[in-house]
Amino acid sequence: MRAISQRTLGGPEVLEEADLPRPVPGPTEILVRVHAAGVNPVDWKSRETGGMGTLGAPPFVLGWDVSGVVAETGPGVTLFAPGDEVFGMPWFPRQAGAYAEYVTAPSRHFAAKPAGLDHVHAAAVPLAGLTAWQSLHDTAKVQAGRRVLIHAAAGGVGHLAVQIAKALGAYVIGTASTPKHEFVRGLGADEVIDYRTADFAEEVRDVDVVLDTIGGEYGPRSLRTLREGGTLVQLTRNVGESLSEAAAARGVTTGLTLVEPDRAGLLALAELIASRRLRPVAGTVLPLAEAAKAHELGQSGGTTGKIVLSVV
Repeated sequence: MRAISQRTLGGPEVLEEADLPRPVPGPTEILVRVHAAGVNPVDWKSRETGGMGTLGAPPFVLGWDVSGVVAETGPGVTLFAPGDEVFGMPWFPRQAGAYAEYVTAPSRHFAAKPAGLDHVHAAAVPLAGLTAWQSLHDTAKVQAGRRVLIHAAAGGVGHLAVQIAKALGAYVIGTASTPKHEFVRGLGADEVIDYRTADFAEEVRDVDVVLDTIGGEYGPRSLRTLREGGTLVQLTRNVGESLSEAAAARGVTTGLTLVEPDRAGLLALAELIASRRLRPVAGTVLPLAEAAKAHELGQSGGTTGKIVLSVV
């Protein structure tokens, strides 16, 4: 099968086309013919560093967002049959190998692809969508009437998080550059702040939840916007002791949230898509062979929605 592999850690140039053996599904697993694969920040971070110690040494194949068609089923699989269209985020943070023509994974790492989406837009959903869903619904327990601040609201996670928070009944404030304000408002945001010209930490007060997709100084600054008893959900790994202590002093709950494979979450996202309350945006679509270009674009920042690789 065709795949994009890497033999060493490094920049986008280490990504290269490879001819690899097609995997075989084991018990409870399905073989999926990949039609599209989403690209996420964790992909280029893993390309540079080897991930969180779960990928091992190169060579390996990146990618966790999958949309495709079941080609084979292993023993014991009852959820799917060959020909079924599925989407999912298999194995994360272990290697899934979505930058390839085929992947194998447990059947319960997938759900039926929403009928109203093509494979490109379905592949834009799993990792970013589950990150937003698990952060807002499961961790922060967002409910109707809550005030939620979402950073990088036009980005891969952010644009889905805005819609999910609105679907949960929240009042949503997003940060984004001015050219993207109309896009973010179109997603349902009640307020949008240009992080380049205004200090959100001075503009926003008494929010219940902050979704920090950026890290660095955004964590400490976000604390100033939260009410006592609020929740700061951080998606980056630089959650330091000083921040945790400062949060505790303000009565704020914080900590790292890492997305997990989640069939129930996929089903919830599919329901939101079916009811037209969630619309994934694939801002950039490139062929599999241009995975290195996809990484360059992603790392340059400022993309709108998700970057997706078309495999078929």
